[in-house]
Amino acid sequence: MTRGQLRDVPDVDSLYFTMLNCNKRSVTLNTKTERGKEILTALIERSDVLVENFAPGAVDRMGFTWERIRQINPRIVYASIKGFGEGPYTGFKAYEVVAQAMGGSMATTGFQDGPPMATGAQIGDSGTGVHAVAGILAALFQRERTGRGQRVNVAMQHAVLNLCRVKLRDQQRLAHGPLAEYPNDDFTDEVPRSGNASGGGQPGWAVRCAPGGPNDYVYVIVQPVGWPPLTALIGRPELAQDPEWATPEARLPKLAKMFQLIEEWTSTLPKWEVLERLNSHNIPCGPILSTREIIEDRSLADNDMIVEVDHPERGPFTTVGNPLKLSDSPVDITTPPLLGQHTEEILVGELGLAHEELRLLKTQGVI
Repeated sequence: MTRGQLRDVPDVDSLYFTMLNCNKRSVTLNTKTERGKEILTALIERSDVLVENFAPGAVDRMGFTWERIRQINPRIVYASIKGFGEGPYTGFKAYEVVAQAMGGSMATTGFQDGPPMATGAQIGDSGTGVHAVAGILAALFQRERTGRGQRVNVAMQHAVLNLCRVKLRDQQRLAHGPLAEYPNDDFTDEVPRSGNASGGGQPGWAVRCAPGGPNDYVYVIVQPVGWPPLTALIGRPELAQDPEWATPEARLPKLAKMFQLIEEWTSTLPKWEVLERLNSHNIPCGPILSTREIIEDRSLADNDMIVEVDHPERGPFTTVGNPLKLSDSPVDITTPPLLGQHTEEILVGELGLAHEELRLLKTQGVI
């Protein structure tokens, strides 16, 4: 389905599909046919990992329950990604933002006087995938000791919740009073939305820079050691010794005012100049990079994180490289497969099917 969703070039696989499926091969297989089931069985017999992301029960209805799969190959690791765990939500349809809504992210994202907000990071989809990879690798490692594969289940709601664990920390801290690290004026019995506040041990905020465009901001963290040089930069060096401002404890009740003072300085300078001046004093900070700035960032390209891939039908497109850098296993990003491009390569070359049978399978609708 994703080959046609959000299509930007007519009759060509969408960027949605191409950016998610580099370095893969594609086989078509109709598992509603008996021969299709036999071929899937043969693939399971020779595989280390089977991953599925269908609706609950779909693979079972094909005849491939976990019991059947591990009977075919006791060493296989079988991973499933679902929206929810067992319980009242099991049958709910899950999408990226549904997982954010039910995992704690949306309730704690945004500003206090505004609605819940989704994050642009795909923590429901890709975040769950990363959790699934961790489970798969752990299962493969354990197999070296036990000789057995195992079932790996990851729910999108659970993955988002794991990524929101610090908010559960703060939910419990509320029992002992307001959260001083938050800039909010009022607290109830729930963790509030707190805008761009870090909410951690070191306060942070996104401050506006010149000329005032939508992404002309720098995120600044105020550490104790960084306060004196920061006061000098903003033209208020007396605040470094003022007992009303000199310590983190003194500044906590005045976070909004503190970042207002910083913004009065940053709003007069471009964000890259602010970045340079703050970094010269080892003050933690980072510019808000727009998607255009990211896709044009020279350092990201030099680190193979923004890469250009040549597609046989759409031509070159830009995608994200591999963020995991292994010294002995460098990764070149290759073009995603056309539909069924590798069916013959795998069924003939790896499973040993005859070319004559392949032609017959095509006429029978198995592949």
